[in-house]
Amino acid sequence: MKKSRFSDSQILAVLKQAESGVPVAELCREHGISSATFYKWRSKFGGMDASLMARLKELEDENRRLKKMYAEERIKAEIRKEALEGKVVKPSRRREMAKEAVLKHGISIRLACDCMGVSETCYRYRPILSDENAEIADWLVRLTANQRNWGFGLCFLFLRNVKGFGWNHKRVYRIYRELELNLRIKPKKRIVREKPEPLAEPSAINECWSMDFMHDQLEDGRSYRLFNVLDDFNREGLAIEVDLSLPSERVIRALEQVIEWRGKPKVLRCDNGPEYVSSAVSCWAERRGIRLEYIQPGKPQQNAYIERYNRTVRYDWLAQYLFESIDQVREFATRWLWTYNNERPNMALGGITPKQKLAMVT
Repeated sequence: MKKSRFSDSQILAVLKQAESGVPVAELCREHGISSATFYKWRSKFGGMDASLMARLKELEDENRRLKKMYAEERIKAEIRKEALEGKVVKPSRRREMAKEAVLKHGISIRLACDCMGVSETCYRYRPILSDENAEIADWLVRLTANQRNWGFGLCFLFLRNVKGFGWNHKRVYRIYRELELNLRIKPKKRIVREKPEPLAEPSAINECWSMDFMHDQLEDGRSYRLFNVLDDFNREGLAIEVDLSLPSERVIRALEQVIEWRGKPKVLRCDNGPEYVSSAVSCWAERRGIRLEYIQPGKPQQNAYIERYNRTVRYDWLAQYLFESIDQVREFATRWLWTYNNERPNMALGGITPKQKLAMVT
């Protein structure tokens, strides 16, 4: 409201002069006002003294404030109703709702922030690390596209331990959730059983290797086998031999190839399959000075390292694709084995890769 250049006492003095008989035209010319202004003063303040005039102005100001408050509360009520009042949302979402209210309803930032329950500082906040957040999101999308069975834990450990990024796990998880990359957790049925003895853990490389077979089918229905060899110390996959048939001679040949570049193990742990209990494997192990350690029949938990490794092979790639030929399986197995040893964080090793564990001890 525009403030008058005449004070209350001056206005009252002009009105008293008019009451004493001074002509209106002469008063207007003397004080530099129009006749319309004079008659407006007389209709509004005629017959009042200074105290009544001050009280009238106070009432007018109070009435103006009440009208403004009523208008603001009405706008707030409409905006809250539209924005589902009472629903608990995050500050970032409330900030977005306040911005939408400013653009849609044309209200002030102060009123929009008061309506949505955020501060003006929060409203004007501009994220400094938005470029890094976009980079994290890009890494997560590419990781989960290539490794569809990796959850948040493996993705974060890969970025932290393998790629060397220093991003905080809470920040990465927040972006992981915003991208809706969460995997469904299937509940497991736990069977109550006696606590088994812990599996012996080797203290050096080539102290104990585990080996086991896996089975799958090609696109044309033919069955093929995979022969897996694992170093129990750093959980490193040493070989994946693939063929339609893998007799004991192929088992010996695969182990010899690994021994050429890795060295000879002290113990080979395996189950009681016909390829392992054959005289050919027994004679070869005795000639090489390697002890064969067979698990008890029907107790695969005694060979838990290779069984856990088999699950990773199955869920990471073997059950994900349908191969046309043995050559395709061999090529994919070779590429995956390098990724497993060099890039895939292993939870049993504290979130580092098998090659990192090997580098730490050598």
